Amino acid sequence: MSWSRYDDAEAGAPIDDGMHGAAASSPWGETRSTGDELQTTRAKPSFPDPEPLDRHGPARIVALCNQKGGVGKTTTTINLGAAIAEFGRRVLLVDFDPQGALSVGLGRLDPRELDLTVYNLLMERDVTVEDVLLKTDVDGLDLIPSNIDLSAAEVQLVGEVAREQMLKRALRPVLDDYDVVLIDCQPSLGLLTVNALTAADGVVVPLECEFFALRGVALLMDTIEKVQERLNEELVIDGFLGTMYDPRTLHAREVLSTIVEGFGDKVYGTVINRTIRFPDATVAGEPITRFDSSSAGATAYRDLAKEVLARWANSDHAV
Repeated sequence: MSWSRYDDAEAGAPIDDGMHGAAASSPWGETRSTGDELQTTRAKPSFPDPEPLDRHGPARIVALCNQKGGVGKTTTTINLGAAIAEFGRRVLLVDFDPQGALSVGLGRLDPRELDLTVYNLLMERDVTVEDVLLKTDVDGLDLIPSNIDLSAAEVQLVGEVAREQMLKRALRPVLDDYDVVLIDCQPSLGLLTVNALTAADGVVVPLECEFFALRGVALLMDTIEKVQERLNEELVIDGFLGTMYDPRTLHAREVLSTIVEGFGDKVYGTVINRTIRFPDATVAGEPITRFDSSSAGATAYRDLAKEVLARWANSDHAV
């Protein structure tokens, strides 16, 4: 398979611009052949709206993890969390990246002005999760923010007893108040990410549909396996999510085909297309489901929310 070939015949094909009524291009439901036949043909997924809950908690903790930056972890954390909250679930987002992108992208916060963040929650015994928790403008969606202070925790945690379990301990008091906790991990496989994996019940791996995004997957899988063996036997991989999919290029379709070939049913049927509306929503400090509710991007994340909730309901880790 050649990674340098592009489908020139489709160079002018329309790409989702996020406009109202735009149909998201789906990679499923048909066979594409341009020289080599691409094995991306799957039944187009369809999932029902999740049933309403009669009670909340205990929460399923999910780490969104990939050591490569720019693959859509933060965008997915914000928009998946908001979409799940739309279905009546209580969701807590944890910004576990010193860059604080989740805090900025969700609440238009200036991380430098925050008095208490997840760093204080980890490192100061008298700080509780309620002290750090922030309400968002989205009903049912709360946030634990972060800023550059968290980078110091990587060094300071080295001398702590049970250092890999600090986040798990910190989140434990509020798990009964939420249905889902989503942790936005930093783009590395250091001690902070290990903390997130140790606390988590499952892992969602966003993968940009681009060749370099595939190169680090083996190292990520190795880290997850080590955490499973040594720290968290209950940890499972919930799924791999194709992001930034550009249906105009053969390259993107080849990469998605390779992901499906390698991970099979672990790949979510929902694929997130590139759209200009995601950066627009980030600037506005809102999830796409609120910023442009009828856009193709909002529809995609609602579909993803239905899919992940359906998968969890059919697993041993039902929410």
